[in-house]
Amino acid sequence: MLNPTPKQITLLKAVVFVLALLPFIRLVVFTVLDKLGANPVEFITRNTGDWTLYFLCITLAVTPLRKLSKWNWLIKFRRMTGLYAFFYAALHFTTFLWFDHFFDIDEMWKDVVKRPFITVGFTAFVLLIPLAATSTNGMVRRLGGKRWLWIHRLIYLIAPLGILHYFWMKAGKHDFAQPFLYGSIVAVLLALRLVWRWQGRRVRTQVPA
Repeated sequence: MLNPTPKQITLLKAVVFVLALLPFIRLVVFTVLDKLGANPVEFITRNTGDWTLYFLCITLAVTPLRKLSKWNWLIKFRRMTGLYAFFYAALHFTTFLWFDHFFDIDEMWKDVVKRPFITVGFTAFVLLIPLAATSTNGMVRRLGGKRWLWIHRLIYLIAPLGILHYFWMKAGKHDFAQPFLYGSIVAVLLALRLVWRWQGRRVRTQVPA
């Protein structure tokens, strides 16, 4: 499907929407059936955190895949995957605020300040909020293209912070395989953007013979 029709794109977006919702549905089903294991809070926390990271990587991968494959229609999926990254991040944070601190903001804030890996994760979540809030076409028009673009470049900071949060969390169990894997994926995706930006600037600054 190199050049899908608008109807095919709409169908694909519906399929992606449902597939991206499946991890949440699974959590709900496991909760109802009491299949979250011996530590349900840890299960939900890890699961929502993992899917946040997965969708961050998918969102960052959309532009490189579009450029390398020349499938420009892929850009139509970037907003959806980005919003799903925020959705699972919000679930991740809500689990922390609800089950760990029972909505006690003061205790939560003490934990955020005291534990570096939580500080990093909380910072990444806060930075995701303006991206989600400005994801609509109306906000693009209201902000203007340049300001909207600068806000959404926060993703280049959010993704490394998410990797660092994941790395510190796994460090306690001396489990570094997955943090290194996803760290490498994010590093490659960000490096491609830097290379393309440098090439673009070089072309623009060339003086005609």
